[in-house]
Amino acid sequence: MWHSRLNALARAKKGRGDSLPKNEQEQSIIVSSRHANERPTRARAVVKPFQIRGRFLTALALRLEGGPPDVAFYEALDEQLQQTPQFFSAAPVVLDFARAPGIATPEKIRDLAHELRERNLLVFGVQNAGPIDQSALQSMGLIPLCPGRDEPGPDDAKRRKRGAEKLLPPDNKIVTAPVRSGQIVVAERGDLTVVGSVASGAEVVASGNIHIYGTLRGRAVAGVHGNVNARIFCGKLDAELVAIAGLYKTSDTLDPAARDRCAQIFLEKEKLCMEAIA
Repeated sequence: MWHSRLNALARAKKGRGDSLPKNEQEQSIIVSSRHANERPTRARAVVKPFQIRGRFLTALALRLEGGPPDVAFYEALDEQLQQTPQFFSAAPVVLDFARAPGIATPEKIRDLAHELRERNLLVFGVQNAGPIDQSALQSMGLIPLCPGRDEPGPDDAKRRKRGAEKLLPPDNKIVTAPVRSGQIVVAERGDLTVVGSVASGAEVVASGNIHIYGTLRGRAVAGVHGNVNARIFCGKLDAELVAIAGLYKTSDTLDPAARDRCAQIFLEKEKLCMEAIA
C-alpha cells in the first residue's frame, strides 16, 4: 500500500514538472541560481577589509624667515644637515610661512619643496600659507595643516578650567627596557618613564614629564599638548633634540654645562632651560 502511494505521488510531481512550459522551467532554474549566488556575496560584505586607527605624529617645522630662499639659505641648511644628520633622518617636515607670508605662493612653495626633497627631507605639509588652492598643494604632494600650538587667550583658559573635570585621568607609562633606534614611545595622557637609555634615532613623547634612567641620545618631547610645566629628566644628556610644549633645542644648541651630565630640561619665561643635577 505504501509503495503504491509513493509511486502515485512521484508520478504526480513528475506530471506537474513536465506540464510546465520549457521556458518557464529554464526561468525557474535561472532565478534559483541567482539567489544562490547572491547569498554568499551578502555574507562576505559584512567582513570589513580594513581598520581605522588614530596615530600620534610629531614633525619638524621649518619656519622661514623674511624673503624667499636664496643661495645663503640653502648653504645654511646644508651646513645644518651636515652637523645633525640623525636629527632629520626619517623625520616628517612641515613648511611654516607664519613669518614669511609673502613667499607663500604655489610657484615658490613648489621650488622650495623640490629643493628640500633633493636633500632627502620628507616634506609633506604646509602651515600658515594663506588661502592657497588645495588642488595646487596636492599636485605638489603637500597638505595644509593647522598650526601646532597657539598661546591660549583668557577665555580659552577659563573654558579649559571649567572642562577639566571632563578630561580623562592620567595614564602614566613605564618602559622597562632601553628604547632602540627607530622606536617611538608615546604617553598621551601622563608621564613617561624609561628604565634604560634612549638610543640615537629613537623618540620618546609624553603629554607630561619624561624620566630617563640612562643616557638620552635620541629625541625627547614633553608637554606635547601645551603643558608648559612639563620637564625632562635624564641620567646623561646627549640628545639629538629636546622639546617642551613646542619649544626645542637640537644637539648643536644644548647647554654645554648640562651636556653629558645628569640633567633636567624645563621652561622658564618662554625659554627652554637646561640644568645639571649632579
